[in-house]
Formats: sequence, C-alpha cells, structure tokens
Amino acid sequence: MHNSFSCRVGVGLFGLVLAGTVLASPKAAEPATTRANAAVLEQLPFADTRAFDDARRGFIGALPDGLVVSDTGHTAWNMAPYAFLQKETAPDTVNPSLWRQARLNAIHGLFEVVEGMYQIRGMDLANMTIIEGETGLTIIDPLLTPATARAGLELYYQHRPEKPVVAVLYTHNHADHFGGVKGVTSEEEVRSGKVKVYAPYGFMQHAVAENVIAGNAMTRRAIYQFGNDLPPGERGHVDTGLGKALGNGPISLIAPTDTVPDNATLEIDGITIEFQMAHGTEAESEMMMFFPQFKVLNTAEITSQHLHNIYTIRGAAIRDASAWSHYIDKVLERFGDRTDILVAQHHWPIWEREQAQHFLARQRDLYKFIHDQAVRRMNRGELPGDIAENLILPASLDQEWSSRGYYGTVKHNARAIYQRYMGWYDANPANLDPLPPQQNASRTIAYMGGIEQVIERAREDFAKGDYRWVAWVMNQAVFAEPDNRAARELAADALEQLGYQAEAGTWRGAYLTGAQELRNGVDELPRGGLQPDMLQALEAGMFFDLLAVRLNPDKAAGKHLVINWTLTDLEEDFRLNLENSTLTYRAGTLAEQPHVSVSMTRGALDQILLAKTTFPEAVQSGQITLDGEPNAFFGLLQMLEEPPHDFPIVEPVR
Repeated sequence: MHNSFSCRVGVGLFGLVLAGTVLASPKAAEPATTRANAAVLEQLPFADTRAFDDARRGFIGALPDGLVVSDTGHTAWNMAPYAFLQKETAPDTVNPSLWRQARLNAIHGLFEVVEGMYQIRGMDLANMTIIEGETGLTIIDPLLTPATARAGLELYYQHRPEKPVVAVLYTHNHADHFGGVKGVTSEEEVRSGKVKVYAPYGFMQHAVAENVIAGNAMTRRAIYQFGNDLPPGERGHVDTGLGKALGNGPISLIAPTDTVPDNATLEIDGITIEFQMAHGTEAESEMMMFFPQFKVLNTAEITSQHLHNIYTIRGAAIRDASAWSHYIDKVLERFGDRTDILVAQHHWPIWEREQAQHFLARQRDLYKFIHDQAVRRMNRGELPGDIAENLILPASLDQEWSSRGYYGTVKHNARAIYQRYMGWYDANPANLDPLPPQQNASRTIAYMGGIEQVIERAREDFAKGDYRWVAWVMNQAVFAEPDNRAARELAADALEQLGYQAEAGTWRGAYLTGAQELRNGVDELPRGGLQPDMLQALEAGMFFDLLAVRLNPDKAAGKHLVINWTLTDLEEDFRLNLENSTLTYRAGTLAEQPHVSVSMTRGALDQILLAKTTFPEAVQSGQITLDGEPNAFFGLLQMLEEPPHDFPIVEPVR
C-alpha cells in the first residue's frame, strides 16, 4: 500500500505549481457532467440523513483541523485542506453521492461507543478502537503510521484516564490496521511482557508477502487508486470512499506475541472477546470480534458503510465474494440477537440491534448477489464487459447507502468474479494472442483514418458527453503517438469528466490522476521500498524470491551458477541455482561444490535492503565473506535490475 498523504502540489497564479513548474489546471464540469450529477440527486434517497447523526453520535473531542505533525516535523495528517466539504451541496465537479460520503468521512476525532469503548475516527484511513480493561488499554488496529496512532492515543488521554496500553489487536494483515503500532507501544514493552500483541493465524506471512513480490507495481498503481498526488479540492481529491486519505509516514510492525485460535473466546485484561475468523475474504488473515460485556460487534473490515473491493484496482489477488458473504452471515447468526451496537475498523457505528441485523443481512446479500449473478451470466456465455454493464443491483440493495460503490463498484467487482473463475481469457480465439498495446493502438488509429481524423471525430463525441468512448479512443491515440499533445489533452479532458461523475472515490482518483499525468507528466515520486520493520519480518526465502523476479534473462542467458548463502547469526543455509535464465533456491541445504559461498548476518542483509550500504561495500568492509569465485557472486548481482518506481500508466513504456 502506498502511504503518501500530504500533497506536493501548491496553488500558483496561473495554475498548479509542482516542483517549480507551472502545470495545467483542472477544468470545469462540462454540461453533460453537470446533468449527470444533477440526475443522481433524483436517483438516491438524499432525504435520509441518519448516517450523519450516527457518525457524530458519541463525539468527545478533536484535534484542531485534525492536524498531526510527526516527531521529525512532517505533516502526517491534516484535515484543513478538506474544509471545502463543509458545504452541504455538491459542486458540479463531484458526484453528489460521493460528496455525501466524503462529508461523512470528514467527521473526525474521539468518539464514545459505550462506556469503556472508544474510537479514533477520521485521523487516518482506518479507525483505532480503544478498550478500557481492568489494568490498562487494549488497542484495536493502531492505524497506518506511528504519528497518527500516537496523536489518536494522546487525544484519548486528553479526555480519559491515562492508563497504560497492555494489549494490541491486529484485525487483519493490511498495513492501515497495523502500521502505526509503534505510536502506541514499543518493541521493548512487548518483549518485556508488559504489552501483548494478538493477531489471527497467518498474519505475519500475509502482512509482509502482499507488498514484496509485486510491491513496486502495487505502490505505483495505488497512487491512482487513492489519488495521492491530487490536491484536495472540488476538482481534485475529495475522498477514497473507505476513509478520507492515507496517513503520511513510515509503517511500523511489531510481531504478534499471541495467535488467536480460530473462533476462540479469550479474556484480555478482564474483557471477554468472542472471535469469528474470516480468512481469505477482505484479507487473507482476518478476524471479527464480539464483546458480550458491551454488546458490541466489531466486524473489522468485513463490513463497511459501502460496497468494498472484491478486486482492488491498485492490483491484488481476487477475493472470494461467496466466502465473504458466508462469514457475514456467520456473525449475524452467532451475534445478531446479542448485538446492540455494530462498529467496524472503517466508518461509523450502527447504533441499534434491529438496524445492525438489517445492515448485516444487506451486506451479506450484497456480496452474494454480485457473486451469484456474475457467475450466472458467465455460465450463459456473457463476457466480462457484458456482465459489468448489465449486472444491476436489486432496488432493495441499490437504495441502501451502505451498498453504494464508494470504494469497490458493482462493475469492477463483477469483472473480478469472472476473472476469479475464468482468468483473463474470454475463450474467443481472436483475443488469445492480441498484439501488444502500442502496436495494436498504432494500427487501430491507422485503420480509423489517421490520428488527425480520429481526434476530430473524438472532439465531436466529447461535445456530446460520450466520455467513456472518447477516453478509450484517445488512449489508443496516445499509445500510437505518445507525444501528440492534442491527443493527450483530449484524453485528459475525457478522463477528467469521468472522474467528476464517478461515485467511487477510487475511480475518481484513477481518472483524475490519469488526466493530471497526461497533462503534466509523472511527478517525481519518492523511491519505494520495504520499511525497516517490514524487513525484520521478511523471511530469507522471500528475499531470494525477490531476487528471482528482478533477474534480467538476457544477462543471465547461458550462465550457470551455484551459490551457497548462509545467514550466520540465524544458522540458515540456502542453495541458489542459476540456470536457464531462472534463479531458484533450496532452504536448509548447501551444495558440495558451489561456485562461491556467501556468509553474512541477517542484520547486514537488512542494511543492504534498506539501501544503507551495498553488497560490494559490505564485501569490502568484511560484513560479507566470500569463499570461492567472487565473480560468481558479483556476476549474479549484475544480472539483477531495479524496477522503475515511476513507470507510465496512461502512456506506453518507452
């Protein structure tokens, strides 16, 4: 997950200024967009404002402007740029439904759920739940970064007794639910036994693995999903749907001391908690929990006040929507008749038993309907595009605010169901081996009469409000002629109008980021990489897998290397084999006659991965010992490549 919150964009006299360069400003809503957004007001029950009362209920206090500045002086969170959301009426450049969600997610501070249970909301993407136990505090999901978690805890202490933190619970393996842990406790406190850390089975493996192998691509794509580089405003970033935005700062991680047994009942600091696992759904490792003392059900991120992602457009494995629905029904069955209040680790609570049961039933049926009807249509031979276009929620779900697609959408989730079962290929042989995108685009534009004629016709369609078509056609034009300014501008204009109409915060972020990059190029992005605490949890095998996916096959062609690699302090041995331009490894064994043997500590490896030193420097300083042919070791390193962290998305890779 990309963790940039603060925008690097300021306002200049003639447009947006980024790194000293005058950039093109976003444009106004076209008449077709104004009409489309106005129509939304007639389609949804805007007279139902109960959610605003629910979101404000229990409010205790907030930080001024929600401002959080870290110990190092950087802004970790700031709600002041979102003051424009105080207006009740949506501007023409924002879908009124998304505007409503954005205003709800702008409500921030400390809230009481019941006496003894509190939540920090609107101070990071997720919520932090605080339980008062017999001797101290139990923290559920300490946000994304230590600065926001620390600020949330300090806000709590301004209004409640200053008890120590004695336990931390991670509900699941997504970074916005554990990355701030060092803002509420420390490695020393955990190692000493003063603080226990609980997590479901598989938490550590999945917390690290998801962002390692494909982490570079996910990080780049997350900029589009979350709109990280968009300035807050009526023509820019308004919300992610899941929460306001991502906290800005490092991600920390402390390994769990206790794994929660499946569906166990535990007593933590005098508080009884009944757990319900939901592995392989919203996250690979996830648990919900019921507090009988409070009559509160916490559904983690299995339910939320919108339609979630079955497929997340930053890129990830497709989630199991049928199992997701099953686990929602399971907590409805186990806890529904005992639940007076339902909370989650995003959004606001549901305050009455009957409403909680209604909400759980609707969320259960939402994911099951999309799954079942996508599969039904798939089995009739419909293709992903047909399914996405024609699958419509029944009115009983469509008119529920908590079923609206602010983060996931019916369209891209329906495509995901097809992909989960059938993969990318639609069985039409014409699509089995298509030309690569740039070549396909060039020939398509040529068949359409050349780029000038295509742009002229596309401008006519743009004037008619046919933005989906224009965006597709101009994407072909840009891939055919990336430097054609007219094509880029028209492509950007079409994406921008689609962004203004989007109900999903994720789609708005993607459309508007695409428009911004077409107009102004890719902003200078911070170099990605693993966070120090994530490195400590990275298994050595994952490191060798990471080397393997960075191997340049041309440089490795015809080479055969056998390398023994030992982490001396951990007494871990690995046998690496390079052959057929493929790097493989075996753990727990060494070759009898390697080309070279490499010995180093795990700490030395971590320093290299943190870019604080290099392999050659570590060899020179004696941190790495080589026995055999040094050129075999250095030769392997020369075959590896560092992927670009700012690769293009809305134009071809060149």
